[in-house]
Amino acid sequence: MLFNSFDFAAFLLLVLIGCSVLRNRGQNVWLLLASYTFYGLWDWRFLTLIAFSTSVDYLVARRINHLDIRTGEPVKSATNAQRKRWLYLSLLCNLGLLGVFKYFNFFVDSFVALGAQIGLNLDTPALRLLPPVGISFYTFQSMAYTIDVYRRELKPERNFITFALFISYFPQLVAGPIERASRLLPQFRVQRTVTLDCVKSGLTLMLIGLFKKVVIADNAGFAVNRIFADIESQSSATLLAGGILFTLQIYCDFSGYSNMARGMSRLLGIRLVENFKTPYLSANISEFWRRWHISLSQWLRDYLYIPLGGSRGGERRTYRNLMLTMLLGGLWHGAAWTFVIWGVLNGLYLAVHRWWQGRFRARLLADTPRPLLIRALLWVFGAALTYFCVMLAFIVFRAESLSDAIAYLQGIVAFRGDLVLKNYMLIGLLGLLLLPLELIQYTNNDRLLAVRSLVLPIRSSLYAMMIISLLLASSTDIPFIYFQF
Repeated sequence: MLFNSFDFAAFLLLVLIGCSVLRNRGQNVWLLLASYTFYGLWDWRFLTLIAFSTSVDYLVARRINHLDIRTGEPVKSATNAQRKRWLYLSLLCNLGLLGVFKYFNFFVDSFVALGAQIGLNLDTPALRLLPPVGISFYTFQSMAYTIDVYRRELKPERNFITFALFISYFPQLVAGPIERASRLLPQFRVQRTVTLDCVKSGLTLMLIGLFKKVVIADNAGFAVNRIFADIESQSSATLLAGGILFTLQIYCDFSGYSNMARGMSRLLGIRLVENFKTPYLSANISEFWRRWHISLSQWLRDYLYIPLGGSRGGERRTYRNLMLTMLLGGLWHGAAWTFVIWGVLNGLYLAVHRWWQGRFRARLLADTPRPLLIRALLWVFGAALTYFCVMLAFIVFRAESLSDAIAYLQGIVAFRGDLVLKNYMLIGLLGLLLLPLELIQYTNNDRLLAVRSLVLPIRSSLYAMMIISLLLASSTDIPFIYFQF
């Protein structure tokens, strides 16, 4: 079921009714059943994977913390070596499942291509595996839990139903945000009260998310699919427009999902983290990654970049750690050379920005304070440069293959063909529709719900614009981009 479908609306209504008549433990059981039903409707066979991952990490965390698996009571203290072995078991199981289902097809394709080079046809559908929807998200969420328990930053959850709900909670199960156990588990342990403010803020977030997805992302997606499907025949201006449109599509598609997930969670009395904070208004690439897919960025920082050494050990190690972190961030999306290069490009951007900060930024900012106009122009330049670099990387991300990505980028700089205004008119229209929400969030300390504090005429006009746009939009039920990850 897609969030932007009538089937899901009926499903959510049924879940809300059930939660309204049950108390805490009953609510958790109901939500767990709803979450497994929601996931099972994609493919019921993959329920065994999420149940296996849940069971392994529930039991491993108890053993790491010296709790008896059956009784939950403390037992004889384990050595650090024993605790590490339990942690490695969790990582092996989770990364093993992730590796098999996300990267098996990549190796099969490489094997088939190698066979073709020597005249053998080894291709067969039997060699392909269908990747489970959302496996990257719930695997990272589950691994973070066991790592936090191992680090003694978190006590293991004693109630299996509560823990299973933490892993499978349906609003954020298939596309995040990647929640921390320290933030989400406590909300499942207490009686939740849904206030009028929860309802208002939840409906507001769902409206904004639906508007971003159906009106902005899907309309941009139609043009993007057309342009990327026939790269060679497109003019340079059209290819550039396709890159811009894809940045709109992927941002509004992904942030729209996150907003809807946060909104429906508020209707259930649960708060999820903000996953996007106006990333295209970032003045540099480091700021962009603090604003884009925040839950993944923080996961990579806390569980990969810092353990690798972070910024300790000198410049070269810092650059190495940035490159490795973003490379693995690219591989998190899937086993394809386009994702690998996307990760490498972002790692290179971050390394160059870190180098620039160390060499020139302090010297430039040591001068006397600049006039407001100069500071504004510097911000505009930084934001434009950051957006351009991000767009180039996203073109590689979107391309079907590395050869397509190269052809696309070559087509942009070839200066061929004529200017097709309709693509840029679409960019202007979608940009104008999105801009009010972005400015409201940006100017209110990244609080998207600041729209509720606007004066009534402006707030009503904004709501009316979104509702009318939704009514006029075509109903296509286009899947969310990040469902494939």
